[in-house]
Parts: sequence; C-alpha cells; structure tokens
Amino acid sequence: MKKNWFKVMQLTVVASMVLSIAACGSSKSAEPAASTETKATPEATTEASKEPNKVVTIKLWHQWASPSDGNTKPFRAVLDAWNKANPNIQIVDEGIDGESYKTKIKTAVAASEMPDVFYAWGAGFAKPFVEANAVLPLDDYLNDGTKDKVLNGALVNLTYNGKVYGLPANLNLAPLYINKEIFDNNGVKIPTTFDELLAAVKAFRAKGITPITVGEKDLWPGMYWYDILALRSAGATASQAALEKKASFDQPEFIDAASKLVELVNAKAFNDSMFAIGYPEMVADFTQGKAAMLFQGTWVGGSINDANSLVKGKIVAVPFPIITGGKGNVDEFFGGSVDAFFVSQNSKYKEEAVKVVKYITENMSNQAYAAGASLPAWKVTGVDVSKIDPLTKQTVDMIKNAKSFTIWWDTFLEGKVGDQHKNLVANLFYNKMKPEEFAKEMQKLNVAQ
Repeated sequence: MKKNWFKVMQLTVVASMVLSIAACGSSKSAEPAASTETKATPEATTEASKEPNKVVTIKLWHQWASPSDGNTKPFRAVLDAWNKANPNIQIVDEGIDGESYKTKIKTAVAASEMPDVFYAWGAGFAKPFVEANAVLPLDDYLNDGTKDKVLNGALVNLTYNGKVYGLPANLNLAPLYINKEIFDNNGVKIPTTFDELLAAVKAFRAKGITPITVGEKDLWPGMYWYDILALRSAGATASQAALEKKASFDQPEFIDAASKLVELVNAKAFNDSMFAIGYPEMVADFTQGKAAMLFQGTWVGGSINDANSLVKGKIVAVPFPIITGGKGNVDEFFGGSVDAFFVSQNSKYKEEAVKVVKYITENMSNQAYAAGASLPAWKVTGVDVSKIDPLTKQTVDMIKNAKSFTIWWDTFLEGKVGDQHKNLVANLFYNKMKPEEFAKEMQKLNVAQ
C-alpha cells in the first residue's frame, strides 16, 4: 500500500485539501465564533437519550497533557463539551507527554490492554496495530456522511488495504518560526536559502544570541532538521522513493543533507543545552524569547500565542530555506494529516467509542484551527475565520501552491526503524558519525526491513 501514498498525496491531498483549507482561511463571511466550549452536535447526544439509566464509560488516551501544548486547551474544551452533553456516555481520559506515550501505546497493543479510544499516528506507526488486528476498521460506521465532512486526502495515511482505521484530528506541517524582533534588532535577514541561514546563525552567535533552539533529548525534534534538509537537497520525489525502499539512501543528496546538518552543528546553530532538554523546554525557550528560530510543527502556534508567551505578535512563519543547487523546492512541505484517533478492537462499547471518535476529531479539528494550534483536517464549521491568528493565516498562505507533503519520517517508517532513524540523526548532532556513514546506515535500515 505504501507505494501509492506519494502519488495520492500529490494529486488528492495537495490539490484538494489545500484548496479547501485556503478557502477556509480566506473566507470573508464570519461563521459562528468558536467558543471555549464546543457545542454538542445532535449525533453527540443521540446515544445518551436511548438508555437514560445506563452509564457507559469510554476510556481514552491522548498526548495533550501539558499546558504548554497548544492543542491542550482545544482538546479539553471538546472533551468537556462531550461529557456535559452526554451524562450517560462519559469519557475518562489519560494524557501522557512526549515519547513515553508512544512506548505506552506499543506496550498496550502487545499486551492487548488498549483503552476504548486512543490517539496515535497513521502510516507506518499504526500499521503494526492494524496487522495485529488491534484496531477497529471504521468503514461500516462512516456511511452516515462522515467521509463527506473530512477533507479530501485526509484519510490517506489512515487507510490500510482499502479500509479506514482512524479519523484525523488535524493537519500539521513544519514551518521555520522566526522571532522577527530579534532579527530586526540585530539587522539580520530572514533566510530564504541555506547559505543565508548559516549566515544568520553566525551573525547571532557573534552577538551572543542563541540562533536556534532544539530539544534533542527527545530525538524527534532534531530528526526534523535532517528530514527537511533531505527534502531540500534530494527533493520530495527522491525522498519518498527512498522511504518506500524503491531507491537508496546512499546517494549524494542524502549525504549532502547530513553534511549540512553537521555544518549547522559545527557553527553552533543550536542551543548549548540541546542534549539536556526535550520538546517542552524547547518550546518554552522559544516562547520566552531565548532563541531567534525554531523549526517545528504548526501545533506550537498555540504556545506562541499563549497569554504567558513573551513573543506573541513577534513571530512569523516562513518556509524552510532552499538549498542552492538542491533538487527540492520551497513548495515541498514536511508534514501532513497523520494525527488521529482509533478504536480498540477489544472495546466492549464499539458503537459508542466510534461516536466519540467522530465527535472528538471533527470538533478538535475546528477548535485547534481556531486556536492556531493546527490546520483543519475536516471541513470548517463554527469558526469565525476572520479571527484566525496571523501565524495560522501565514501557514495557510504558505501552502496555497504546495506541490507535496512528506510526513514525519519516523511516522512513515515502520516500528523500530523510525526509532533507529532518530538515533542515526542524533549521531550527526553529536558529531559521532560522518555523513557518508550516516547514508550507508540509513540504507541498511531499508535492506533490513
């Protein structure tokens, strides 16, 4: 199935999804404003009225436990709205931050101890769950018009062997976030090429300013840097071919991407504490104005615009710089629609759990979009698009001419291979591996799968 993803994402996701999002972002007519409490839809209250004396408890796991995560407030609002509207179907949630959540999910699947509903990632991450018959195929529950409300292409990474196993909560991509105040105060040009990025790094270091913050303790934030450099050097088509094992990673372009990451490391582009901090501290540092740049997913928008942020109104989102002579271009993006909710095959309350997933994902898509924490994966309703924050508008404008989305490599790759990829990138950050060796080791992962 994987061999068809790129073609589908080019023709469907990029052409149709982007047009839908762009229309939402540019709408002049104000829809009902998104309140802090999501209104319950008729569907959400149907089951509760059937058996007024029966209380069903749906256990739900998610990753939005930290107040610093821009998705936390929208998620809590949606969850609370459901529980308020459905006294007889109550969601009991458990949130876990960071990479430990992925470990918990994998362990639960192996032990057949999944909750009724759980948040996870599609593509290669959820594929072992599908193969283990641990998740419920949803097709029989989606003939009520649900598919018509999901943006075209948003189910691509959640479809296995022709069946849909999850519903998307949002669409995310990774822009380069720029603290314009720091750039302007120091006379540094916002980079559009890798050479300009390197020049900005050196200019900031000369002034004692941290150019870029990254939380390499969690591995995946650093992985983003290699993956986007590979997209810029090799291009989306070649990157996708290598990820699909149709081409080798041991090619000059992937070696060049590794070389450029090492070049940034040697130029001290990243915070001195990069190996000691993870994602939460990285975002905190950026929102406190301690670094000039951050390359991260659009979900950080909520944190940037939070009341406790010192950089609200000072940040702009731009495409990651191109590499002069590289095969990639500025309209090839890192990201996609892959974050989703799934239903356990072992749930005693499958029908109720599916209704929860439909409600949570559709309303989360709207609320997170309104909060500037992500782009929508569902058709937008109940959101006053005239009040969408500038960062989100910049992101929508950025992808209007998008040619492709390539999802996070650790999510695309299956099982342990994604973890091994992150560890290999960490070796580049530690300067423990030469770029040529990195490319060979990446190709070994392809051969070993």
